Amino acid sequence: MNKRADFTQSLEQSAFWMPFTSNRQFKKAPRLLARAEGMYYWTPEGRQILDACAGLWCVNAGHCRPKIVEAIQKQAAEMDFAPTFQMGHPIAFEFADRLAEIAPQGFKRVFFTNSGSESVDSALKIALAYHRARGEPQRFRLIGRERGYHGVNFGGISVGGLSHNRKHFGPGVAGVDHIRHTHDISRNAYSRGTPANGVELADDLERLCALHDASTIAAVIVEPVAGSAGVLIPPKGYLERLREICTKHGILLIYDEVITGFGRLGKPFGSQKVGVMPDLFTTAKGMTNGAVPMGGVFVRDSIYEAFMQGPDGIELFHGYTYSGHPLACAAGIATLDTYQEEGLLERATSLEKHWEDAIHSLKGLPNVIDIRNCGLMGAIEFSPKPGAPGSRGYNALVKCFEAGVLTRYTADTLAFSPPLIVEKNQIDQIFETVGRVLKTLD
Repeated sequence: MNKRADFTQSLEQSAFWMPFTSNRQFKKAPRLLARAEGMYYWTPEGRQILDACAGLWCVNAGHCRPKIVEAIQKQAAEMDFAPTFQMGHPIAFEFADRLAEIAPQGFKRVFFTNSGSESVDSALKIALAYHRARGEPQRFRLIGRERGYHGVNFGGISVGGLSHNRKHFGPGVAGVDHIRHTHDISRNAYSRGTPANGVELADDLERLCALHDASTIAAVIVEPVAGSAGVLIPPKGYLERLREICTKHGILLIYDEVITGFGRLGKPFGSQKVGVMPDLFTTAKGMTNGAVPMGGVFVRDSIYEAFMQGPDGIELFHGYTYSGHPLACAAGIATLDTYQEEGLLERATSLEKHWEDAIHSLKGLPNVIDIRNCGLMGAIEFSPKPGAPGSRGYNALVKCFEAGVLTRYTADTLAFSPPLIVEKNQIDQIFETVGRVLKTLD
């Protein structure tokens, strides 16, 4: 028996329960990654795989960047852990200050978490506590959006709008409602960049304000561009209208920037790209280039100051053992250095047109019903196979991997978000490979 066959057999009995994976299906034909550098992974057999999704939307500077690797190694040898409950360590304050330098104006405070899921739950709690601090404790309702993805903690799945992430786990957080999603293939199919139609969908929030009484609503959370649901781009004027309604009714607007943060759209943060500012926004993923788990919540200065008005004492009864972990902060500072030295936070702007042309060149291939793009994000949506929805997306993922390109899939959509170091010839390679695969799909 060869080494791979032996490993595959042992995999059947492995203790690892894989997340968001068909474990039985995977173990019959595992897709294993053993090494990474720059734009590429390598399998245990040495086969090279071009990374077209930055790992899991997170490795924005490419894999195993020397400055980041060295910073983690150095910090692990100097101090492996330090608490941030009633204690501190310099590198956490340094990293927070560095982040504040690239944040939008008026966002000079960041609360550290360990993931996007934790960032979302933290942002929701901060919003609720903020209203209580300013004398409006009746604001307890949280509004999400259909097809929104906000991680997998109970707050995140409650405001999220992906049915498979919700239906197995009971009612979730009380007082949650949802506005409609913005994905409208009938009017916006094959849009290049921002779709033209659908601004009126933001008025769904007015409907919920009338239904529940706006004075009971604490916050609305949306993604500037929805990533995990299949790269759903809000139509022209939509975010502006949502901002207007929130301001009118005293509702906080939260952006989930776990994917759109750190250069994905051509600016440090998605809000700077779309030109519409939230009151809080969540981050993770590209914050440390995926090297060490970390996330954060940025809050408007006025929100932070509202917590500082009471008597001395703990202002927010919330936090995590690993908030501001030394290794994560070291990785984050080195990540920011790498981004800034190589101009990666803005690089998507110079590549966006080439990316757009390349992905839209696949229009007209079998089963393709929509193609969309924004910054260095993109998606190709397929018509569902009768009786087997989602199978075309999954089969496309597997065949692309076999052909040497790593992609993401959600239902019958392939999603793309390469490291920001991607070159034009690599963009061409991604979509030439995908194009060949799509011609073979049933």
